[in-house]
Amino acid sequence: MSEQVRIEAAGRMLDIEHAFVGSSAPAAPLLVFLHEGLGSLAMWRDFPSRLCEATGHRGLVYSRPGYGRSTPRAPDEHWGVDFMHQQARDVLPALLTALQAPPRYALFGHSDGGSIALIHAATFPERVTRAIVLAPHIVVETLSVASIAAVRETYRSTDFRAKLARHHDDVDSAFWGWNDIWLNPAFARWSIKALLPDIRCPLLAIQGEQDEYGTMAQIDGIAEALPGGQCRLLELEHCGHSPHRDQPAAVIAASGAFFALDAQP
Repeated sequence: MSEQVRIEAAGRMLDIEHAFVGSSAPAAPLLVFLHEGLGSLAMWRDFPSRLCEATGHRGLVYSRPGYGRSTPRAPDEHWGVDFMHQQARDVLPALLTALQAPPRYALFGHSDGGSIALIHAATFPERVTRAIVLAPHIVVETLSVASIAAVRETYRSTDFRAKLARHHDDVDSAFWGWNDIWLNPAFARWSIKALLPDIRCPLLAIQGEQDEYGTMAQIDGIAEALPGGQCRLLELEHCGHSPHRDQPAAVIAASGAFFALDAQP
Protein backbone atom coordinates (compact mmCIF):
# COMPACT_ATOMS: atom_id res chain seq x y z
CA MET A 1 0.00 0.00 0.00
CA SER A 2 1.31 3.44 -0.91
CA GLU A 3 1.32 6.49 1.35
CA GLN A 4 1.47 10.24 0.79
CA VAL A 5 4.02 12.73 2.03
CA ARG A 6 3.90 16.48 1.47
CA ILE A 7 7.00 18.27 0.26
CA GLU A 8 7.86 21.75 -0.95
CA ALA A 9 9.65 21.63 -4.28
CA ALA A 10 9.51 23.16 -7.73
CA GLY A 11 8.00 26.30 -6.17
CA ARG A 12 4.87 24.60 -4.78
CA MET A 13 3.55 22.16 -2.21
CA LEU A 14 3.32 18.63 -3.58
CA ASP A 15 1.84 15.38 -2.30
CA ILE A 16 4.06 12.47 -3.31
CA GLU A 17 2.82 8.89 -3.52
CA HIS A 18 5.46 6.50 -2.20
CA ALA A 19 6.03 3.08 -0.68
CA PHE A 20 8.87 1.19 0.96
CA VAL A 21 9.51 -2.39 -0.14
CA GLY A 22 12.04 -5.10 0.50
CA SER A 23 14.08 -5.42 3.66
CA SER A 24 12.79 -3.91 6.91
CA ALA A 25 16.15 -4.27 8.67
CA PRO A 26 17.23 -0.90 10.10
CA ALA A 27 20.70 -1.23 8.62
CA ALA A 28 19.53 -2.28 5.14
CA PRO A 29 20.89 0.03 2.41
CA LEU A 30 18.34 2.19 0.61
CA LEU A 31 17.66 1.79 -3.11
CA VAL A 32 15.58 4.56 -4.73
CA PHE A 33 13.54 3.66 -7.83
CA LEU A 34 12.97 6.30 -10.53
CA HIS A 35 10.28 5.46 -13.08
CA GLU A 36 10.04 6.06 -16.83
CA GLY A 37 8.39 8.98 -18.62
CA LEU A 38 4.91 7.45 -18.50
CA GLY A 39 5.48 5.40 -15.35
CA SER A 40 4.33 5.50 -11.75
CA LEU A 41 4.72 3.59 -8.53
CA ALA A 42 2.07 1.09 -9.61
CA MET A 43 3.58 0.49 -13.02
CA TRP A 44 6.73 -1.03 -11.51
CA ARG A 45 4.44 -3.87 -10.32
CA ASP A 46 6.39 -6.29 -8.12
CA PHE A 47 9.81 -5.72 -9.67
CA PRO A 48 11.18 -3.43 -6.91
CA SER A 49 10.18 -5.96 -4.25
CA ARG A 50 11.79 -8.81 -6.17
CA LEU A 51 15.01 -6.89 -6.72
CA CYS A 52 15.23 -5.71 -3.11
CA GLU A 53 14.56 -9.19 -1.77
CA ALA A 54 17.35 -10.53 -3.98
CA THR A 55 19.87 -7.87 -2.98
CA GLY A 56 18.93 -7.13 0.65
CA HIS A 57 17.93 -3.52 0.02
CA ARG A 58 15.13 -1.42 1.39
CA GLY A 59 13.48 0.07 -1.65
CA LEU A 60 11.81 3.47 -1.97
CA VAL A 61 9.36 3.60 -4.88
CA TYR A 62 7.47 6.79 -5.69
CA SER A 63 5.48 8.59 -8.34
CA ARG A 64 6.96 11.87 -9.49
CA PRO A 65 4.71 14.97 -9.50
CA GLY A 66 2.31 14.70 -12.42
CA TYR A 67 2.15 10.90 -12.20
CA GLY A 68 0.34 8.13 -10.35
CA ARG A 69 -1.37 9.33 -7.18
CA SER A 70 1.03 12.27 -6.70
CA THR A 71 -0.03 15.88 -7.26
CA PRO A 72 -0.90 16.19 -10.95
CA ARG A 73 0.50 18.75 -13.32
CA ALA A 74 -1.60 21.92 -13.40
CA PRO A 75 -3.62 22.24 -16.65
CA ASP A 76 -1.59 25.29 -17.72
CA GLU A 77 1.77 23.90 -16.60
CA HIS A 78 4.21 23.07 -19.38
CA TRP A 79 7.47 21.38 -18.44
CA GLY A 80 10.68 23.09 -19.48
CA VAL A 81 13.72 21.58 -21.15
CA ASP A 82 15.25 21.25 -17.66
CA PHE A 83 12.37 19.17 -16.25
CA MET A 84 14.60 16.17 -15.48
CA HIS A 85 17.19 18.41 -13.83
CA GLN A 86 14.44 19.83 -11.63
CA GLN A 87 13.35 16.35 -10.58
CA ALA A 88 16.92 15.31 -9.82
CA ARG A 89 18.07 18.45 -8.04
CA ASP A 90 14.92 19.74 -6.33
CA VAL A 91 12.12 17.19 -6.01
CA LEU A 92 14.11 14.07 -5.13
CA PRO A 93 16.24 15.77 -2.43
CA ALA A 94 13.08 17.27 -0.89
CA LEU A 95 11.41 13.84 -0.85
CA LEU A 96 14.43 12.16 0.74
CA THR A 97 14.56 14.85 3.42
CA ALA A 98 10.84 14.55 4.16
CA LEU A 99 11.15 10.77 4.53
CA GLN A 100 14.29 11.08 6.71
CA ALA A 101 16.25 8.92 4.30
CA PRO A 102 19.82 7.93 5.16
CA PRO A 103 22.54 10.28 3.89
CA ARG A 104 23.82 7.72 1.37
CA TYR A 105 21.75 5.55 -0.97
CA ALA A 106 21.74 3.79 -4.35
CA LEU A 107 19.63 4.62 -7.41
CA PHE A 108 17.73 2.46 -9.92
CA GLY A 109 16.31 4.46 -12.82
CA HIS A 110 14.49 3.55 -16.02
CA SER A 111 14.36 5.72 -19.17
CA ASP A 112 13.66 9.32 -18.04
CA GLY A 113 14.18 7.99 -14.53
CA GLY A 114 17.59 6.73 -15.61
CA SER A 115 18.49 10.21 -16.83
CA ILE A 116 17.26 11.68 -13.55
CA ALA A 117 19.43 9.17 -11.68
CA LEU A 118 22.48 10.24 -13.70
CA ILE A 119 21.81 13.95 -13.07
CA HIS A 120 21.28 13.33 -9.36
CA ALA A 121 24.45 11.22 -9.06
CA ALA A 122 26.46 13.93 -10.81
CA THR A 123 24.98 16.70 -8.66
CA PHE A 124 25.27 14.88 -5.32
CA PRO A 125 28.27 12.55 -5.78
CA GLU A 126 28.84 12.31 -2.04
CA ARG A 127 25.37 10.83 -1.48
CA VAL A 128 25.03 8.17 -4.19
CA THR A 129 26.78 4.86 -3.50
CA ARG A 130 25.86 3.06 -6.73
CA ALA A 131 23.54 3.62 -9.67
CA ILE A 132 21.81 1.28 -12.10
CA VAL A 133 20.23 2.85 -15.18
CA LEU A 134 18.02 1.06 -17.71
CA ALA A 135 17.56 2.58 -21.18
CA PRO A 136 18.68 6.04 -20.00
CA HIS A 137 18.80 9.10 -22.24
CA ILE A 138 21.93 11.26 -22.30
CA VAL A 139 21.04 12.98 -25.59
CA VAL A 140 17.94 13.18 -27.77
CA GLU A 141 18.04 10.77 -30.70
CA THR A 142 15.93 10.87 -33.86
CA LEU A 143 14.69 7.38 -33.00
CA SER A 144 13.37 8.60 -29.63
CA VAL A 145 11.48 11.53 -31.14
CA ALA A 146 9.93 9.36 -33.87
CA SER A 147 8.73 6.76 -31.38
CA ILE A 148 7.33 9.39 -29.01
CA ALA A 149 5.49 11.05 -31.91
CA ALA A 150 3.97 7.67 -32.78
CA VAL A 151 2.84 7.20 -29.17
CA ARG A 152 0.97 10.53 -29.39
CA GLU A 153 -1.16 9.14 -32.21
CA THR A 154 -1.67 5.89 -30.31
CA TYR A 155 -2.84 7.82 -27.25
CA ARG A 156 -5.34 9.78 -29.34
CA SER A 157 -6.74 6.96 -31.44
CA THR A 158 -6.67 3.72 -29.41
CA ASP A 159 -7.52 2.40 -25.96
CA PHE A 160 -3.98 3.16 -24.75
CA ARG A 161 -5.26 6.19 -22.81
CA ALA A 162 -7.77 4.04 -20.92
CA LYS A 163 -5.11 1.46 -20.08
CA LEU A 164 -2.70 4.12 -18.86
CA ALA A 165 -5.45 5.74 -16.78
CA ARG A 166 -5.45 2.71 -14.47
CA HIS A 167 -2.12 3.90 -13.10
CA HIS A 168 -2.60 7.68 -12.92
CA ASP A 169 -5.20 9.83 -11.15
CA ASP A 170 -4.85 12.37 -13.97
CA VAL A 171 -3.70 10.48 -17.04
CA ASP A 172 -3.60 13.57 -19.26
CA SER A 173 -1.28 15.22 -16.75
CA ALA A 174 1.12 12.30 -17.04
CA PHE A 175 0.93 11.84 -20.79
CA TRP A 176 0.96 15.40 -22.10
CA GLY A 177 3.56 16.65 -19.63
CA TRP A 178 5.98 14.04 -20.97
CA ASN A 179 4.91 13.98 -24.63
CA ASP A 180 4.77 17.74 -25.16
CA ILE A 181 8.27 18.44 -23.87
CA TRP A 182 9.89 15.53 -25.71
CA LEU A 183 8.34 16.74 -28.99
CA ASN A 184 9.17 20.40 -28.34
CA PRO A 185 11.78 21.43 -30.95
CA ALA A 186 13.79 23.14 -28.20
CA PHE A 187 14.26 19.80 -26.46
CA ALA A 188 16.18 18.38 -29.44
CA ARG A 189 19.33 20.07 -28.08
CA TRP A 190 18.96 18.58 -24.58
CA SER A 191 22.02 16.71 -23.37
CA ILE A 192 23.53 15.64 -20.05
CA LYS A 193 26.87 14.45 -21.48
CA ALA A 194 28.75 17.33 -19.83
CA LEU A 195 27.53 16.22 -16.37
CA LEU A 196 28.60 12.60 -16.61
CA PRO A 197 32.27 13.07 -15.55
CA ASP A 198 30.99 14.42 -12.20
CA ILE A 199 29.59 10.99 -11.29
CA ARG A 200 31.82 9.30 -8.72
CA CYS A 201 29.95 6.08 -7.91
CA PRO A 202 30.13 2.73 -9.71
CA LEU A 203 27.46 2.50 -12.38
CA LEU A 204 25.66 -0.28 -14.28
CA ALA A 205 23.98 0.73 -17.55
CA ILE A 206 21.56 -1.70 -19.23
CA GLN A 207 20.05 -1.44 -22.72
CA GLY A 208 17.85 -3.74 -24.77
CA GLU A 209 19.00 -4.50 -28.30
CA GLN A 210 15.46 -3.92 -29.61
CA ASP A 211 14.89 -0.68 -27.69
CA GLU A 212 12.49 1.42 -29.75
CA TYR A 213 13.34 4.63 -27.90
CA GLY A 214 17.13 4.66 -27.95
CA THR A 215 20.28 3.07 -29.34
CA MET A 216 23.39 1.63 -27.71
CA ALA A 217 24.96 5.06 -28.20
CA GLN A 218 23.23 6.11 -25.00
CA ILE A 219 24.99 3.66 -22.67
CA ASP A 220 28.18 3.69 -24.75
CA GLY A 221 28.30 7.45 -24.18
CA ILE A 222 28.10 6.96 -20.43
CA ALA A 223 30.99 4.47 -20.47
CA GLU A 224 33.09 6.81 -22.61
CA ALA A 225 32.58 9.67 -20.16
CA LEU A 226 33.60 7.72 -17.04
CA PRO A 227 37.01 6.34 -16.07
CA GLY A 228 37.79 2.74 -16.97
CA GLY A 229 36.09 0.23 -14.72
CA GLN A 230 33.63 2.71 -13.19
CA CYS A 231 30.82 1.85 -15.61
CA ARG A 232 29.65 -1.64 -16.50
CA LEU A 233 27.49 -2.18 -19.58
CA LEU A 234 24.90 -4.89 -20.18
CA GLU A 235 23.30 -5.32 -23.60
CA LEU A 236 20.29 -7.64 -23.56
CA GLU A 237 19.00 -9.64 -26.51
CA HIS A 238 15.26 -10.00 -27.13
CA CYS A 239 14.70 -6.87 -25.07
CA GLY A 240 13.00 -3.57 -25.79
CA HIS A 241 12.84 -0.32 -23.85
CA SER A 242 11.88 -1.94 -20.53
CA PRO A 243 14.55 -4.49 -19.54
CA HIS A 244 13.01 -5.03 -16.10
CA ARG A 245 9.81 -6.23 -17.82
CA ASP A 246 11.30 -7.97 -20.86
CA GLN A 247 14.24 -9.62 -19.10
CA PRO A 248 13.59 -9.34 -15.32
CA ALA A 249 15.69 -12.35 -14.32
CA ALA A 250 18.70 -11.03 -16.23
CA VAL A 251 18.33 -7.56 -14.71
CA ILE A 252 18.00 -8.95 -11.18
CA ALA A 253 21.00 -11.23 -11.66
CA ALA A 254 23.16 -8.43 -13.05
CA SER A 255 22.04 -6.04 -10.32
CA GLY A 256 22.78 -8.60 -7.62
CA ALA A 257 26.30 -9.16 -8.96
CA PHE A 258 26.82 -5.40 -9.21
CA PHE A 259 25.79 -4.78 -5.61
CA ALA A 260 27.78 -7.80 -4.41
CA LEU A 261 30.93 -5.94 -5.36
CA ASP A 262 30.45 -3.92 -2.15
CA ALA A 263 30.96 -7.08 -0.12
CA GLN A 264 34.22 -8.07 -1.80
CA PRO A 265 37.44 -7.45 0.17
